Amino acid sequence: MDVLLQQVINGLVLGSMYALVALGYTMVYGIINLINFAHGEVLMVGALCSWSMIGWLQPLLPNTPGWVILLLSMVVACVAAAALNLAIEKIAYRPLRNAPKLAPLITAIGISILLQTLAMIIWKPNYKPYPTLLPSTPIPIGDAVITPTQLMILAVTAMALAVLSWLVNATSLGRAMRATAENPRVASLMGVKPDVVISATFVIGAVLATIAGVMWASNYGTVQHAMGFLPGLKAFTAAVFGGIGNLTGAVVGGLLLGLIESIGSGYLGELTGGVLGSQYTDILAFLVLILILTLRPSGLLGERVADRA
Repeated sequence: MDVLLQQVINGLVLGSMYALVALGYTMVYGIINLINFAHGEVLMVGALCSWSMIGWLQPLLPNTPGWVILLLSMVVACVAAAALNLAIEKIAYRPLRNAPKLAPLITAIGISILLQTLAMIIWKPNYKPYPTLLPSTPIPIGDAVITPTQLMILAVTAMALAVLSWLVNATSLGRAMRATAENPRVASLMGVKPDVVISATFVIGAVLATIAGVMWASNYGTVQHAMGFLPGLKAFTAAVFGGIGNLTGAVVGGLLLGLIESIGSGYLGELTGGVLGSQYTDILAFLVLILILTLRPSGLLGERVADRA
């Protein structure tokens, strides 16, 4: 049971980060039917911007608590990533909005490769240690432990999801998002500006991805130019797993995927004496995805996306 509890904690932490990134995928898809495969690279840019800001702030503010520096670096990184995602939407995706579906998909993959290459040039290709700014003493929970960084990840994720839920369900922007997702042409006749709504969606997605990127870097302790590829792919898997286009499905899919990976790798390691384990988590995740989509192609909480007029 101690192994199970520890793997559940690890899975919830990992799934929380997947859920934040998956929300960006599913929001964009729900509104404009586009899979933004450059979303993982937005996570990477946010994490690297945060790393750069920490390196600049620590000598400048030597007596400042670590959590304050982390928060300041995250805010700056969110602004930078939001500006980047807004530029991507305006330059790369908006001109192709009425093009065949394959064109924006290829463009998204091209933007992903471009961002990785630019990040490699700007920040160099080597792995960089991400500073430990929170206490590192683990907190016991029964026979398991959780670190302050992991607690921060769970708390920040819960707050981000609560704010997003309020934004979508209780604000005029949220109503405009739902109207645009239902039918952008009719929404525009009702006074909604679809271009503004779509840009806002990309900005919100970038902020969520940056928060996930900073937490990912804090949890694993390194950053580098290709760090966003696998989390982005896993988060896309989580969005499809839960039901692409469904916000609740993205969260459920992310948490379940994190739990499946963590518990599966933990018990594989136990059963095989360490021969099989963490290196097979990717296989487990995608095997479960194939199984779920075979039995339920729309995902666990999938819903039919409204036909465009």
